[in-house]
Amino acid sequence: MDSMELEREKGITIQSAATYCDWKATEPIGGQTIDYNVNIIDTPGHVDFTIEVERALRVLDGAVLVLCAVSGVQSQTITVDRQMRRYNVPRISFINKMDRAGANPNRVVQQIRNKLRMPAALVQVPIGTESEFSGVVDLIRWKAIYNKGVKGIDVEVADEIPASILPLAEQKRSELIEVLADVDDVIADKFIAEEPITPSDLVPAIRRATIGLKFTPVF
Repeated sequence: MDSMELEREKGITIQSAATYCDWKATEPIGGQTIDYNVNIIDTPGHVDFTIEVERALRVLDGAVLVLCAVSGVQSQTITVDRQMRRYNVPRISFINKMDRAGANPNRVVQQIRNKLRMPAALVQVPIGTESEFSGVVDLIRWKAIYNKGVKGIDVEVADEIPASILPLAEQKRSELIEVLADVDDVIADKFIAEEPITPSDLVPAIRRATIGLKFTPVF
């Protein structure tokens, strides 16, 4: 979306740009398929252009906070977090650059909790990191998702979780449930009663907690 010559030259976003996409979603309860039209505004991440973020946040229903898997929460991240809170904008968090040397998503989640003071938990666990990064485990639906082909655009979904990552995936799913139990009454009741918590429980709970500005799911 970086259309300016200077943006492409520097590899950064200078001016906000808008686009849209169509998303066909299947409701977790009832299985009804709904078509959504999603409007997207790409805003700059550089501190010199933070006013562009301020303008965009005034009209947004929600935001995607993009964090580097290596650098994590930086000073500009804290500024953007403050702006999102000012306008009561819910956010989901996305960790990119997982193929970079030194990528550590667990450290990034801890930084979200400690530096941004926002309850957070992974909803996906990476399968490998750095040069070995090949996909993710969906902790909600308990499936392995692999990105293959040129630039990883070919997606394969498998029911079997790789044995090498299974203990970590189980640990992170338990952590997700525990964090949600602290911010959502429905999950808290099931957690205390030691009842099984299913995807149809997790999806609406994550939605409620995110919209309520109590939690950010980390992808």
